[in-house]
Amino acid sequence: MSADKKVQSEDDLRLKLDINNVFEGVIGKEHGMTLDEIEEAKDKALKAHKSILEAEAEGKMGFMELPYKQEEVIKELKATAEELKDKFDNFVVLGIGGSALGNTAVQTAINDPHYNLFEEARNGYPRLFVSDNVDPEGIKALLDKLDPKKTLFNVISKSGSTAETMSQFLLARKFVADAVGEENVGEHFIATTSKDSGYLIEIAEREDMKKFFIPDNVGGRFSVLTPVGLLSAAMTGVDIEKLLDGAAYMDKICRRDDFWKNPALVNGLVQYLAYKKGKVMSVMMPYSDRLRDLADWYRQLWAESLGKEVDRQGNRINVGPTPIKALGATDQHSQAQLYMEGPFDKIITFLEVENFAEELEIPGAYEDLDGLGYLGGHSFAELINTEKWATELALNKRNRMNQTVKVPEVNEFTLGQLFYFFEFQTAVTGELLDINAFNQPGVELGKNYTYGIFGRDGYQDKKEEFKNSAAKNDDLIL
Repeated sequence: MSADKKVQSEDDLRLKLDINNVFEGVIGKEHGMTLDEIEEAKDKALKAHKSILEAEAEGKMGFMELPYKQEEVIKELKATAEELKDKFDNFVVLGIGGSALGNTAVQTAINDPHYNLFEEARNGYPRLFVSDNVDPEGIKALLDKLDPKKTLFNVISKSGSTAETMSQFLLARKFVADAVGEENVGEHFIATTSKDSGYLIEIAEREDMKKFFIPDNVGGRFSVLTPVGLLSAAMTGVDIEKLLDGAAYMDKICRRDDFWKNPALVNGLVQYLAYKKGKVMSVMMPYSDRLRDLADWYRQLWAESLGKEVDRQGNRINVGPTPIKALGATDQHSQAQLYMEGPFDKIITFLEVENFAEELEIPGAYEDLDGLGYLGGHSFAELINTEKWATELALNKRNRMNQTVKVPEVNEFTLGQLFYFFEFQTAVTGELLDINAFNQPGVELGKNYTYGIFGRDGYQDKKEEFKNSAAKNDDLIL
């Protein structure tokens, strides 16, 4: 980034929300909304905002406490990273869903894109691997390439009974024990779990593992700014204090009860009204490789929070916008055709980086070739944002609802803002839909079937259900 573009103050680094392209004046009356519609629904949004703040005062909105109540935890995380970074070559996260997606999003947003590949990209910190699935080929391929004596595992599970995470832990434990002996296993594991309950805390105490705790009032998909995400960040040199500073800055904005000065409140209402107008798919499309995995994190946040069968009164409503991940400019060549000419069922949120850390000039050559010579003298930063503006204009011409979150530059402070902005927006939209945005009964049902089929005590009824459903009509297996 050139010196004249270098931004300094927190206000210079503030995210900006541009909702111009959701209105009928830009995309037409049939698919756009009006300012009057938003004004008419504003009181409902303000009521939702009040409910969120009241719930927070009762200790029910744990994610809102995270920017302020972790001073001692931050000190311990930083000290742990400083102590262990030179002892281990590899740091492996064993987690799934909210125990993995945020870790990856932080790593790819902040660190060198080739962090794991080159020693000079790591500045003395260990390589990071996030093992978030139970595909046997992937697990074995990773372990085959790691030296167990130089590998530290972070096991993340509140309950310590997450089948995917704990099965990987059991394998990793054997992998380490075979190399260093049973008596030294605990030195190669850190447990991130619930402080007062669950199997993992019991295991951690038996094995004398280092422990970090997940607040009981913070669910997995909201936990990136707890030790769940902050430990791997600290172990890879990310400034975790600046992450929380960014979240605290956005929290102050989100607490404002002036509707038009609270972008997360505005956008929660826009998303709600868009859903009511048939825009049942929410696309996040960052024009930045650094933010591509933030979109992956957002998919879980949006889907698991807002996809619900019943409202708070128990009425069956089956609501929830479907989140979709895209990447600009890459997915202009794979998904944009659908967005331009397919069903009018999407609202697209662009993430636009205003100042890239690198401009990178496009060299001039072949000036005599009209279809190529025009590129020379421009930069790749210009090109990717021009691609975004062109896609935005094309969507407007085709009456497709879209909006933009502008990110001044990608760093820890703006990433902390992004995490908090979308978490608060999710809480607002959940209130407007009159659902519990903080549970996941559908996910729990799938977990319970897994427990039953695998023979866990207390879940025999689920195993019987599976047996009864396993009878298939062979004529329908083609």
